Amino acid sequence: MAELDLDFYKMLFEDLDPESLRKRFLRLLLRIQNVERGSVWIRQDNRYVCVESLGGPTDKDIIKGASIPVDRPSIVGWVMDNAEMTVAEAGKDPRHYKQFEEGMELKSALIVAFPLILKNGEVYGVVQLIDTSTEAKVDEKYLGILKSIIDMGSTALSNALSYTQQVEKNLELEQILAVMRSDEQIIGQSHPFIDVMKQVRDYARTDFPVLITGESGTGKDLIATALHNLSSRKHEPFIVQNCSAIPETLLESELFGHKKGAFTDAIEDKIGIFKAADGGTVFLDEIGDMSLHLQARLLRVIQNSEIKPLGDTKTSKVNIRIISATNKDLIKAISQKDFREDLFYRLNVLPLHLPPLRERKRDIPFLLNYFIKKESLKLGVPTKKVSKKVLEYLENHYWEGNIRELENFVKYILSAVENDIVGINDIPDHFKNERHKSYAVIEPAPRKEPVFSAKNISSTAASPFEGYSWEGLERDYVLHLLNKNRWNITRAAGDAKMNRSTFNSRMKKLGIHKG
Repeated sequence: MAELDLDFYKMLFEDLDPESLRKRFLRLLLRIQNVERGSVWIRQDNRYVCVESLGGPTDKDIIKGASIPVDRPSIVGWVMDNAEMTVAEAGKDPRHYKQFEEGMELKSALIVAFPLILKNGEVYGVVQLIDTSTEAKVDEKYLGILKSIIDMGSTALSNALSYTQQVEKNLELEQILAVMRSDEQIIGQSHPFIDVMKQVRDYARTDFPVLITGESGTGKDLIATALHNLSSRKHEPFIVQNCSAIPETLLESELFGHKKGAFTDAIEDKIGIFKAADGGTVFLDEIGDMSLHLQARLLRVIQNSEIKPLGDTKTSKVNIRIISATNKDLIKAISQKDFREDLFYRLNVLPLHLPPLRERKRDIPFLLNYFIKKESLKLGVPTKKVSKKVLEYLENHYWEGNIRELENFVKYILSAVENDIVGINDIPDHFKNERHKSYAVIEPAPRKEPVFSAKNISSTAASPFEGYSWEGLERDYVLHLLNKNRWNITRAAGDAKMNRSTFNSRMKKLGIHKG
């Protein structure tokens, strides 16, 4: 029995594939009960389906895949409905569906059936153990043991199903994320990032214009791509145009197209972006730099869904979704007469603001790791690790250039730093400008920590507490502990020698919270 026990517990704790687990579970039950045949059944729509079977001298006796209508009397149906174990004599019990065994070489003599119950109390299926011998009888001593074993097996199956469902959800999420990725990945787990991703998902279901705002380097182009790839237009064109990259005349031609002879260099007809993207999406980056003349023409495209190429007298209809982006304050531009108010409200139907990286501190380690792997692969060089002090420095950096600045930092350390681990002294000077110095965490030289007391701090000496208020000192100390412990509040509280709730309440009082 020890061998069976070992097999059983290995099955319970090792196998998370429901199909494999059912087969092993059934094989084990047949060995314990010493019977010839067994099967596992579940309900699918209006039928009970055998999803696993073992035993039988011929292929005809292997019933996996067979089914029984739910409106016919059957032992499987009775156990499924009543969630109780039962013992039935085949041929005599009115619940036995005799027609099912027609053509089988060995007929059932005694059937013992147990419900498989999930953790939430729902009957997941039924396991049948079938004795085909003429002297078949029930060993009452083993029924209780068998029921206990099957109950534990049901729990294992429930866990396996939950695991499989979670894997499927994760695969679905991975597929969604894969759609949201072009050459670059959209990475993060901070609350501001998650809020943006929820908006992206919701906005992608519509065809309304989206205006993406945010500082330079926050990934507005990636978000625009994600909006298209998650939309019903994902199989149609996605065309990008930077409105500040080319002169106004050329931009007008790029957007609307032109007829031959419309201007000096128009030697042939040209289809514009709006026409080429018909059915798909046009992403207008740096929309705040578009001239007032082109703003008026764009307004007509949005209002009437029609375009007129330069030099043409006819208009044509287009079906496009417009996503625009800017790092400018368009409200201010409106007040200064640099941007049309009516166009702003046409573009800003679904506003989407991307937070700067300094408001997404929790995402910095993930982005850093991603860029290191990506760029080292491109360069064909080994990856590098950053020291804890460097990570603290990066998490407290101002990030005026946002994610693009972090990417450039990674390119620098992979190209210029020789050591496998990047230390605080490896941070480039151009990365330490005056605006950023106050955010830096300076790595001190190794030394013995001084002991401060009333005796060794004079009133004239430069005190480490000079300029501190009590609240400021406490705030810096709390932030130090949180950064040290990667914002794990429990560990930070432990370092402060106080319980978690007290530490958390001090955080709230000081206005400190996770980004």
